[in-house]
Amino acid sequence: MAEKLKLEIVTPTGLVASEEVDEVTAVGSEGEFGVVPGHAPFVTTLKVGMLTSKGDGQTVRYFVNWGYAEVGPDGISVLADSSEKSEEIDVERAKAARERAEERLRKADDIDFVRAEAALERAITRIGVAEHKLG
Repeated sequence: MAEKLKLEIVTPTGLVASEEVDEVTAVGSEGEFGVVPGHAPFVTTLKVGMLTSKGDGQTVRYFVNWGYAEVGPDGISVLADSSEKSEEIDVERAKAARERAEERLRKADDIDFVRAEAALERAITRIGVAEHKLG
């Protein structure tokens, strides 16, 4: 059994993370899950949420915007629509996006409601990840 997990997070714009960690938690379509070395293989879809990696006494948090995770005994590969480390999140931009989405939802006239809700969820999650208020 491996002592560490290889975590890789990839988006259409490139590699976000490639690191050796002790454990990973993420938000899958069926709820939150955790992965440690030697984990049984599975594949799942990911919801908008926070992915947390722990290793060598450090915790790293990532915003993940939908995607897939493939888990194996030696690692986890994440393919996401977008992802960013918590400290790289532009909180002011996320707050402005939240305000725009809330305003669109308040007006509710001739808008794409699903798209506005998704934008609001992404903005709220980004802010939570950046401020470590999730998970």
